[in-house]
Amino acid sequence: MSVIDILTRVDAICNKYEKYDVEKQKNLNVSGDDAFARGYAAVDAEIEAALEKAELASKEKSKASTVALNAELRRTKAKLLDEVPKLQRLAIKKIKGLSTEDLAARNDLVLALPDRIQAIPDGAAAKQPGGWGPSASHTEIKFDSDGRFDDEYFQESEQSNQFRQEYETRKRRQDQGLEMISEGLDTLKNMAHDMNEELDRQVPLADEIDSKVDKAASDLKNTNVRLKHTVTQLRSSRNFCIDIVLLIIILGIAAYLYNVLKK
Repeated sequence: MSVIDILTRVDAICNKYEKYDVEKQKNLNVSGDDAFARGYAAVDAEIEAALEKAELASKEKSKASTVALNAELRRTKAKLLDEVPKLQRLAIKKIKGLSTEDLAARNDLVLALPDRIQAIPDGAAAKQPGGWGPSASHTEIKFDSDGRFDDEYFQESEQSNQFRQEYETRKRRQDQGLEMISEGLDTLKNMAHDMNEELDRQVPLADEIDSKVDKAASDLKNTNVRLKHTVTQLRSSRNFCIDIVLLIIILGIAAYLYNVLKK
């Protein structure tokens, strides 16, 4: 087989399976009116972001931060699973310019979404669909019971009793802490309600005080104006009296001088 034949066969295979290319489907008609392309691109981007967040949670050393990230991942997974039915309806919708193979490829992409979403690690323990039986990937694991599960086999050991007691104690303490938190929240709620009622009662009083302050300011302004006018009048009357007294003194001095000069 020549190199040209090999290149031809590779090109044919690529053309045949390019409809399963996620990046091509994500970028197909995103700028147009293709609602499926936009929705699938958004979901795919959120899946990638969730995977990055899951990797970050696996490397996080703080237990509290890991729990918070896992809880956020579970909420993200639930939201993405809610978007799958919408994408399924959009995938079968015929759009101008898309062939039957493209529509089939879109349907395959949507069908693969739930598995991709469920594959995002979120810290939850995976449940075996077959109950408590051994895993299919670890069939070499054997039980030491030789198939005998009698009453003696299920008897509790001292270690299991200690573990159960510790579990019950911690659970009881946790319940007590939750009850205390609940009581505190109820107290805060009642205090907030009382404060709200008190504020509602104080609003009319504050409005009345504001009105009285405005009235007092207006009265003070009017009083100042009247007082200024009175002071001005008093000052004018005083000047008139002073002028009369000075005139009398001048006339007296003039009469005295006239009498002295006449003698």
